[in-house]
Amino acid sequence: MNLTIQRENYLTSSIAGFFTGLVFSILFYFVLFHVQDAAFTFSNLAGFHGKSSLLWLIDLLPIIWSLIFFIAYRYYHFRKTRNELLLEAERQKIEDALNYSENLRQGKFSSSEISPDSSNQLVSSLNELRETLMLNKISQDMRSKEDRRLNWTSEGLAMFGEILRVQTDNMEDLAYSLISNLVKYLKANQGGFFLTEEDETGKRVIEMIACHAYDRKKFADRKISWGEGLIGTCALEKKTIYLLEIPDNYLLITSGLGKANPNVLIIVPLLVNDEVQGIIEIASFTKFELFQIEFIEKVADSIAMTLSNIKGNLRTATLLKETQAQAEVLALQEEKMRQNMEELKATQEQAARQAEKFISFTNSVNHTMVRAEYDKEGILLYANTKFLKKLGYSGNREVEGRHISLFIHEKDREWFNDIWNNLVQGGKHFEGYMKHITKQGQDLWTMATYTSIRRDDGSVEKILFLAIDTTEQKKQSLDFEGQIEAINRLNLKAEFAPDGKLLFANNLFNSTLKYHENELNRLSIFDIIEKKEIESINEVWEGVITGKPYQGQMKLFSKYEEEKWFRVSLSSVNDMYDEVSKVVFLANEITNEKIMESESRKQTQQLKDQEEKLRLAGIELNRKMAEKEAAWQKQSLEFKTEIDLYQDIFYKSDTLMLSVDNTGILLFLNKKAEDLWKIKSRNVINKPALDCFRDISNFPFQLNNLIDPSKAKVFEQDTIEIPDEKHVLRKMKMKILSTPINDRIAYTLYLQ
Repeated sequence: MNLTIQRENYLTSSIAGFFTGLVFSILFYFVLFHVQDAAFTFSNLAGFHGKSSLLWLIDLLPIIWSLIFFIAYRYYHFRKTRNELLLEAERQKIEDALNYSENLRQGKFSSSEISPDSSNQLVSSLNELRETLMLNKISQDMRSKEDRRLNWTSEGLAMFGEILRVQTDNMEDLAYSLISNLVKYLKANQGGFFLTEEDETGKRVIEMIACHAYDRKKFADRKISWGEGLIGTCALEKKTIYLLEIPDNYLLITSGLGKANPNVLIIVPLLVNDEVQGIIEIASFTKFELFQIEFIEKVADSIAMTLSNIKGNLRTATLLKETQAQAEVLALQEEKMRQNMEELKATQEQAARQAEKFISFTNSVNHTMVRAEYDKEGILLYANTKFLKKLGYSGNREVEGRHISLFIHEKDREWFNDIWNNLVQGGKHFEGYMKHITKQGQDLWTMATYTSIRRDDGSVEKILFLAIDTTEQKKQSLDFEGQIEAINRLNLKAEFAPDGKLLFANNLFNSTLKYHENELNRLSIFDIIEKKEIESINEVWEGVITGKPYQGQMKLFSKYEEEKWFRVSLSSVNDMYDEVSKVVFLANEITNEKIMESESRKQTQQLKDQEEKLRLAGIELNRKMAEKEAAWQKQSLEFKTEIDLYQDIFYKSDTLMLSVDNTGILLFLNKKAEDLWKIKSRNVINKPALDCFRDISNFPFQLNNLIDPSKAKVFEQDTIEIPDEKHVLRKMKMKILSTPINDRIAYTLYLQ
């Protein structure tokens, strides 16, 4: 209220007091004249004044009442101004407390504290609550971060464990699945998966078999030697390499925006028993944290163990399968050859006894066997069609009259000469495997018989050569022998009788279980297993004897009672009568793997214990948070009570107050506004503001903008004219404040 209006109010109150005193004076004199029954004349009035001097006080009543009204209005104005200032201060405190509590509810702890007030315990409580919530949030953020790291590591190890468990059929598919998932899980940019191999010279090299987002031209034309570059160095040193400064052009990350050199490179060896199985290389633009590096190394350990198992299983299964197949073929061929040789012997004996049937026998032999005749000097006299065909000649004219040395390899001639000389002298016939040379210089292996043909006087007339082609069987036999030798070098091999008695054991079996050769003849399979496992091994053994091969893990004991674990394959071998003649035992040692597996189980149990502790800690945290929530609800209830109190003060305030949200809904209307616009709060609250006022055409534009949600609000402090109930324009100071409430905004109008 400005000074002019204040002076006008002072004058108005003084005039009102003057007329009030004047009315009292006139009424007094009217009563006096009526009581005295006198006429109202100035002479009578003067007479009354002469009789009593107190009447002069009655005459001064207008002046006295004028002073009283002036003083009363001044006191009223002072109290009103002071109350308005106090009310404004309290309103500001409430508004600050509301804003502060809303910030706390939304988690905005960075807002400044409310200045403490000794008369307001709510402010102190809010400040203490802010400090408590800030400390709880910091502690919760730290625990959440650690939980996220542990969950991230556990989920990653489980995911890669599942990949390693499922994809074991194809090495390249497994490698690609591992490296691509590892790059994606780490949110890196590219990665490569390398395996250690041996080249044609037996030299160890490193070759990339899978990559993700990789420039494969880097290794397209060559293999990495041991110790060459960062990959070779990692394989040589058997340690993780983590680089934050990568040499230029070492590798590039290509995207739609171009090519760039990565910022971080990590190279991890895949180690099993201090032997490098492969290398993992990952490049990224962002640094890896320590827990991510530890995660990569754990995954690398699992991958290395799986690779070692896959290689061993594949090698053992392949060799075992080939050995079994080849052994069966060899046994069948040996049986067939034995039968053929028995038939040949029977034929030869029959030929010696029945000379008259020689021609018939010769014809039958020519159809089934290689046959030739030589004189005592070794000159070929006759060769049948099979002889010519097997040795690669087109006709007899190419071989007749040629010396037998033409068909014998020069390296075999020395020992063959001894056999020939014995035959020429009428000695015992020769029967056995023999290698001949074809016209094309190729080897022809035969089951051959050289027999002397005698005259009637017993002298040697010529030498008969009969043979069966066994070249293919011999090649397979040599191949089988090489494979069996390879198995003996890489695996423990032993042969047991059906009752479990040891028949044969290779050197690796003896050295691993520390038995001497002369101790093997009294050893049984049941002597090297644990006593409590004999019953289960008996079941396995019975299954193998009935034709069911066994593959699995088995614990054996050395001569000095040392525990050793093996991955074992047991398979039975049948003789020509389809009866079990022996059981073949193949194994490779996995004692170190079992030790590592035991350690892994211990670590897994420790991890489960830690998870349980974290779960209990989480329950305790939830309990404390529930207590804090209950305390907060209690404080909120107390706070709401105070808000209701202050809302009642606002309702009775002399300042006109009106609140509308951003959608045009009327939120609050105090008594002053009700009186001005002749509406009641209970009828209009939570209704559209445009529907609550009868005529807004004569409203100032600021008020129109406030209640109309489609118009922009004016927040500048201004003076507007509002028509009162008598349609008289009154100038009032306007102020509009905006307050966010959840997902809405409240606009509050103050008119004074």
